[in-house]
Amino acid sequence: YPAFYPNIFILKVSNLPFRLLKLKEMFVSKFGSVPKFYVRAPGRVNLIGEHIDYCGYAVLPMAIEQDILIAVEPVKTQVVRLANTNSSYQDFTISGNNIEINKTKPLWHNYFLCGLKGIQEHFGLNNPTGMNCLLDGTIPPSSGLSSSSALVCCAGLVTLRANGKTLSKVELAEICTKSERYIGTEGGGMDQSISFLAEEGTAKLIEFSPLRATDVRLPSGAAFVIANSCVEMNKAATSHYNIRVVECRLATKLLSKSKGLDWKKMLKLQDVQVRLGVSLEEMLTIVEEVFHPEPYSTEEICKCLGISLEELRTQILSQNTQDVSTFKLYQRAKHVYSEAARVLEFKKICNEAPANAIQLLGELMNQSYISCKEMYECSCPELDRLVDICLQFGAIGSRLTGAGWGGCTVSMVPTDKLNNFLKNVEKAYYQPNVQKLALENNSLFATKPGRGALVFVEA
Repeated sequence: YPAFYPNIFILKVSNLPFRLLKLKEMFVSKFGSVPKFYVRAPGRVNLIGEHIDYCGYAVLPMAIEQDILIAVEPVKTQVVRLANTNSSYQDFTISGNNIEINKTKPLWHNYFLCGLKGIQEHFGLNNPTGMNCLLDGTIPPSSGLSSSSALVCCAGLVTLRANGKTLSKVELAEICTKSERYIGTEGGGMDQSISFLAEEGTAKLIEFSPLRATDVRLPSGAAFVIANSCVEMNKAATSHYNIRVVECRLATKLLSKSKGLDWKKMLKLQDVQVRLGVSLEEMLTIVEEVFHPEPYSTEEICKCLGISLEELRTQILSQNTQDVSTFKLYQRAKHVYSEAARVLEFKKICNEAPANAIQLLGELMNQSYISCKEMYECSCPELDRLVDICLQFGAIGSRLTGAGWGGCTVSMVPTDKLNNFLKNVEKAYYQPNVQKLALENNSLFATKPGRGALVFVEA
């Protein structure tokens, strides 16, 4: 039966589901003891609103069935022992009082440590509870379905419960967003928010400052299909993602300066719109007026802002963008403001449910993909080919989802065409390639809005 526990559902079960039972058996074999509770955090698919959460704008994701599941036993020592059901991930042991996270190596256990450290620092835990933890994950890694953030969220909730503390879902999401930055990813909070705030049967419009989530009912005549390009992309392992974050930050500064605003206090592209009190469409006009399409050199940026190269590097650029010499500000700002408008239009269409809703939503998804590809340059040849195949075989709309540069596409497919769509995409994209075929079972599937993070306790 569900009991409400600091805005997180705890499910007390008298008979463990098969997956939990199997995880319990593996835990006993590994640690020689029985887990006291289990924590689950889902992955997510972002339907529209790519690379705009860290610019302050609303996004529209939903949780998926694939998740991270951790069996946990609090122990009397302060030692944290981590193990994984996947033998390719090595065991890890650390003292709970000495959490150090290596940004140069985004290994699986470092994401757990992010969630652990975030909760410890929030509560100032000087003597944190030690734990034995066994992890099982069904989210394809580096696929753009938020496996890393799901692990951070799962670890945060594990640490919270093991130490007898309570927080709301919103507080947990905000802490986990900040703590994932320990590993060097400057994300905006979408992944963590949907992991905690998701509800079964509905997508969510996630808004920031303050964080809030609004139900978005998706059309009943269409299914959303995830297809993995099988090109892995880890946000923390490359500078692609953080370069885009910095380009948006620089665009914010230059737009603010051009409009006589206090640019040093302006951090996100949304800040400029709010301070000017104009619409997203008007911001697109301002982008055209202020920026040139050619890349900006660091020297030109410094001249525009009236600062030195040293000030640029120490006050605005991130650690792994110090050596970047040119930045595309026009393209990034144009994508962000147009994508933010598409998110609001997507929600409006879902709410109003006109007769041609599916067609209209598909057009928005296609526009989003083109902007991601051409303005934000976060696609790759495999994603481009996969989008083309999905559209060819009946998708009304198809786009990359997640950070990009690999990972997955999400396509909206009329339900009466779903079976043929799945067969044809499998044949066209996966079967010609042996490696892709080997991954195909976990790479192509229809999905529905799932529920958020849960704690399971044996009754």
